[in-house]
Amino acid sequence: EEEKLAGDVYTFLYEKWGTPVFLNISKAEETHKNAVLYLLEAYDDEYSLTGEAGVFENPDFQELYGQLIQKGSESLEAAMETGVLIEEMDINDLEEALAVVENENIKIVFENLLRGSRNHLRAFNRQLDRLGVKYTPVYISQEAFDQIVSTPNETGSGNKINNKFRKGRQYRGGR
Repeated sequence: EEEKLAGDVYTFLYEKWGTPVFLNISKAEETHKNAVLYLLEAYDDEYSLTGEAGVFENPDFQELYGQLIQKGSESLEAAMETGVLIEEMDINDLEEALAVVENENIKIVFENLLRGSRNHLRAFNRQLDRLGVKYTPVYISQEAFDQIVSTPNETGSGNKINNKFRKGRQYRGGR
């Protein structure tokens, strides 16, 4: 639901502000959500609530969605800060998960999601720089934040992973 949350918030903020970065990243979040859905399907886990924007099974995500769209509605600057906040939250959660996940297939997907989140954080931070706003991280250290935003966008093989899931679930294995 974390990937759905990000996509739903960015779609809302694009409709509110019309800034292309929200549209572009909401499309990427759809790809991220699909990668997680492929994992769930590959390991026979069910999750069906993917369609209606702003609706979540987890009440914590439901509450967070309301808080994020409220903050992002205050100003364009607040909207960009909301984007950075979401991405650093994702980075933190993915790094914690990667520290305990043993399944190589899940690690590959999470590493791709992590790379995407770092790129999204960079994109939102560039927007804040253009607006003259200095962001202070909440979920990751200042050092980690500075390291991410001072390096170029990363590329990876996320589509290759998704294609393998579609073609016979080749990554199927133990959890």
